Amino acid sequence: MFAKPKPSSPAPAPRPKVKFTFDPRALADKTVELFKKPYVAPASAMLAFAVCLVVFLNLAGDPDAGSPSVRILLDKPKDAPRTINTPDANHNGQPPFTLDSMGMFQDASATGMDMSADPSQQGAIITLPNDDGTSAPVKAGPKAAPSPLAPAPVASLVQQTPGGPLPQVAPNGMSPASAYARPFKSDGRPMVALIVGGLGINPGATKEAIETLPPQVTLSFVPYTQNLQGWIDLARAAGHEVIIEVPMQPTNYPDNDPGPQTLLANMRNDDLMARMNWVMTRATGYFAMSNYQGGAFFKDKAGMATFMQTLKSRGIAFVDDGQARGLPGAWARLSADRIIDSQINAQAITQQLAGLETQAKSKGMALGTGFAYPVTLAVAIRWTQTLDAKGLQLAPASALTR
Repeated sequence: MFAKPKPSSPAPAPRPKVKFTFDPRALADKTVELFKKPYVAPASAMLAFAVCLVVFLNLAGDPDAGSPSVRILLDKPKDAPRTINTPDANHNGQPPFTLDSMGMFQDASATGMDMSADPSQQGAIITLPNDDGTSAPVKAGPKAAPSPLAPAPVASLVQQTPGGPLPQVAPNGMSPASAYARPFKSDGRPMVALIVGGLGINPGATKEAIETLPPQVTLSFVPYTQNLQGWIDLARAAGHEVIIEVPMQPTNYPDNDPGPQTLLANMRNDDLMARMNWVMTRATGYFAMSNYQGGAFFKDKAGMATFMQTLKSRGIAFVDDGQARGLPGAWARLSADRIIDSQINAQAITQQLAGLETQAKSKGMALGTGFAYPVTLAVAIRWTQTLDAKGLQLAPASALTR
């Protein structure tokens, strides 16, 4: 009935203790044998180089740390127009393309600017370096009295088409180039004008440019911007005349692609006109068009002739960034004298603006263009405040067109 008990197992004998001794010569011999194996030595060398490189970069610091810096505090945008996520009914049901999706424009905050806002601020406080190396805050001051431009469009300046409204010269001879330009009267002093472009892609930067720059500064918008008409209406309500940028083929196309509506060199005339019409029907209220890139397209004589003749027949001015200097055509013409922020730092931008002042005093007028970087806006605001004391008159770009 009961199971026979199993005999118990004898306890295992205890293991003898092993005494560890460190033998440097044996370790060295094993290391040499390891490095004799294929690929071990090259891989180890690459790993050591990578570690050294990381350490060096961390110790070296920021090579631009000694450059002039900008600190700008601006009112926080409250009700910036929102982009439209629905397809554009005026453009064959296709959703509007944006340069954001191509990575061609980055958020302005990527420049390292402090864009924090204090709602209690009544104006922008800008801190920029002085010539002696010190820095001091510059109060942007109260905003200028509102001087809104007339609402657009003017009915007689619009040709309604299936693709949208095209600009046209009115039966009485009035043109969009004159009707939508900001009124200006010279007081006899040398004139300087500034165009700030690339607007519409970054809502925050666009709203700050509209609200903080003097109304005499001309604003230029990217045609791929969603709700472009809303932004143009907002700019004109603040007194700014407006330009629309036309994407044109650069010399390094297609590696550098300005988008699906780019005007290409040697393009069929029908295709060229279709793309021009697409840009022109994006909105109303602009007095001129300008180029976005275009190094290759400007060399296409037939294409440029079609482009210029179209703008002339529709009463639109053409303002280029300096690449098309000397090319005639359009309703009126103007070429920029300087791109003020080809180097994106406060000192370089300030030097370019000083060059504009010198040219204006010697030739009577000068035009600069820039992009809506936070540092460009900050330097431009302070610069416009100094012009009266220097005997210069800030003018809209349209006042310099011929």
